Amino acid sequence: MLLDDLRAKFSELRIPVHFPEGAPNREPRDDIRITDTGTIVRASAEGDQGVELVARRWSWPGPGSAKPVYNFRSEGREFPVGRCLIIADGFYEFTTPAPADDAPKKRLKDKWLFTMRGEPFFAIAGYCRTDTPVGEAFTMLTTEPGPDVSPYHSRQIVPLAFKDWMAWLNPAVPASELLRPSPAGTLEVVQVR
Repeated sequence: MLLDDLRAKFSELRIPVHFPEGAPNREPRDDIRITDTGTIVRASAEGDQGVELVARRWSWPGPGSAKPVYNFRSEGREFPVGRCLIIADGFYEFTTPAPADDAPKKRLKDKWLFTMRGEPFFAIAGYCRTDTPVGEAFTMLTTEPGPDVSPYHSRQIVPLAFKDWMAWLNPAVPASELLRPSPAGTLEVVQVR
């Protein structure tokens, strides 16, 4: 379903979609965890103004440590290479639950699902690079939080409006024009735990 939906979206823009490694055969999932494989879109190597849909690992090992780089601050960076779109239908943030008199001392964090208002899926601004141990991998770019996210976290990923998808894949477009907090009302939030 997602594959057909993506083709239809890019068809609206008259953008050819290529599958250099074959069409990803992926089952729908409730979530993706760090080091899992996710679907990304990047500019085509075909030279035809198209895009490529591939599956890549989310995160690469951090410098000097095994801690994975799964989010990357975007402020002050232009990303002349490696821009990608991370396809998602939502993302999660976690908060510490309010203390309750009758609750055990250690509780799971509250889990909040963010989706793009009025859209079944969207694209997150991403960055790809090749790391020797893991190959090509991607990370989500972050910025200051917008009003929909700030009650839950001090940073936010950058969900891109459909009209900005191709602009993000074009390194000639300044990153600062696109990597901004989401305006109020862009995202819907629901507590799921």
